[in-house]
Amino acid sequence: MKTIKFRNGDEMPIIGLGTWKSKPGEVFQAVLWALEAGYRHIDCAALYNNEKEVGNAFEQAFKENIVKREDLFVTSKLWNSNHRLDDVPTALKKTLKDLKLDYLDLYLIHWPISFKPGVGFAQHREEFYTYSDVPLIQTWEGMEHCKEQGLTKHIGVSNFNISKLNELINSGSIVPEMNQIELHPFLPQEKLVNFCRSHGILNTAYSPLGSGDRSASIKKANEPSLLENTTIVEIAKKYNASPAQILIAYSIQRGIAVIPKSVNKERINENLAATTIDLSAQDMAKIANIGVSYRYVDGSFFTGPISPYTKDDLWEKE
Repeated sequence: MKTIKFRNGDEMPIIGLGTWKSKPGEVFQAVLWALEAGYRHIDCAALYNNEKEVGNAFEQAFKENIVKREDLFVTSKLWNSNHRLDDVPTALKKTLKDLKLDYLDLYLIHWPISFKPGVGFAQHREEFYTYSDVPLIQTWEGMEHCKEQGLTKHIGVSNFNISKLNELINSGSIVPEMNQIELHPFLPQEKLVNFCRSHGILNTAYSPLGSGDRSASIKKANEPSLLENTTIVEIAKKYNASPAQILIAYSIQRGIAVIPKSVNKERINENLAATTIDLSAQDMAKIANIGVSYRYVDGSFFTGPISPYTKDDLWEKE
């Protein structure tokens, strides 16, 4: 299994099973199939509302000796309603209880957006905190405390732009170790990836296949398809692979971890097999010049007239 390395030498499998959008009743079996297939990296989040079921799968996998805890890499994420200093470890302990684990391998701030306690998705202005109410560095301090307490081995962020990363780098005691971001050929994130590399921050690509199965409420009409893009389809035929495998191989070739989601046994196996594809420099160049620019998860559900946040708080201008 290919890996990427943290600054202290710890390794993270470069491919993991994503669990966003995996429904209760499906994710338990999906995680077991993944572990049986050879996955050793599972990506979770409190927001996904399925961590208890993922935890049940872990418990069974350990009992059946499919995998040992020390050989498994588990990531989870802090939701927006737990950004206050004292709420961070409380949230992580809840996640650990749900996942039936003693520690995480990686814990991330899910978004640089803060809600008041108990809010799932803010619907009114009074349900948001501002950066004045809860500065990002306060949340990061809580993350640092979690690492110091041994609740997680590594800490990082998700959906942070360069400005927000610099805020933590300049004010925190620990430089973020990971930035999980939407990344695929339509959104290569070169500027942000290069910044992260220059500061020893790893990257994980979410929605690497375009997240076509996400809720209609956060999709736009006539979104461009990664899986049906002619360049990707042509390259897939050349390697006797599926378009999904080429998209996964694209991130791996760049040294970026990738977490495709599936609850289908055949696709779970197929996605893992993408780690054996070695794309040529010419094909990587074709993908780099694909001619389409698109962000699938645009963050509009956190911005707008009721929110104190704007898209400039989220995204890097390419």
